[in-house]
Amino acid sequence: MDYVKPADVVVSMIDASQRKLALPPRDLMIRGILAGALLGAATTLAFTGAVTTGQPIVGALIFPVALAIIVLLNLELVTGSFAIVPIARLEGKATWGAVLANWSWVYLANLIGSLAVGALIAGSLTNMGKAEVAGVAARLVAAAESKTVANEAIGAAGMLSLFVKGILCNWLVSLGVILSMTSNSTIGKVTATWIAIFLFFALGYEHAVVNMFLIPTGMLLGAKVGFYDWWVWNQIPVTLGNLVGGFVCTGFALYSTYKPRDQLVPTAQPVAQAAE
Repeated sequence: MDYVKPADVVVSMIDASQRKLALPPRDLMIRGILAGALLGAATTLAFTGAVTTGQPIVGALIFPVALAIIVLLNLELVTGSFAIVPIARLEGKATWGAVLANWSWVYLANLIGSLAVGALIAGSLTNMGKAEVAGVAARLVAAAESKTVANEAIGAAGMLSLFVKGILCNWLVSLGVILSMTSNSTIGKVTATWIAIFLFFALGYEHAVVNMFLIPTGMLLGAKVGFYDWWVWNQIPVTLGNLVGGFVCTGFALYSTYKPRDQLVPTAQPVAQAAE
């Protein structure tokens, strides 16, 4: 059967963690840049669908195409790595230093890919600055401002809200990445990934890599957002929330309940031997 049971999924998570930690920075950068760029393209597609139809739910339905491609091509997305990469450390097969190094390279690569595709999309939406900022471009501007300066306006409540939305987001996004391991077929992987990613986008939670594209692209298009606003009032708290959501709520939780137990539970002694 195509379905892979949860205990076997966790074995796959352990294997995936070790493989990711074995990748050199060159491969992490290439795969991470591609993943960041794909999320930027998918965000634009989702906004296009929502603006064209007037139905935000349409955007949520089509946004998961990027995660499906990322999963199928085994690219590197830091939010998925938040859940998967530490598993090797929990197994005693890696150090926290190696985990942090992996996260750092992938985070940087996702940022580069997001910024690069953002600049290209900003230019395409405005005919290289010659056309009016309207439609999807205007939606990107509004979203960039609502994700940053709107939170700054309400102070600590805005900061806490970003952190909480970051947790909820990557609980679902990283779950989508791991759900892809429940199937051995292409269509099964795409469907399993789509379920959780649709939930995250439809509920409007905060994803660090999506925001690496959305906010600076909005800034290029004229959003009244500064570098400080971007990082302090969105990127940093959202990244921390994504880390907690991915590692604690998904990776660690699933590993704790489904981890291999053959070496963890001692073999029962025969009654006669125990009596001695």
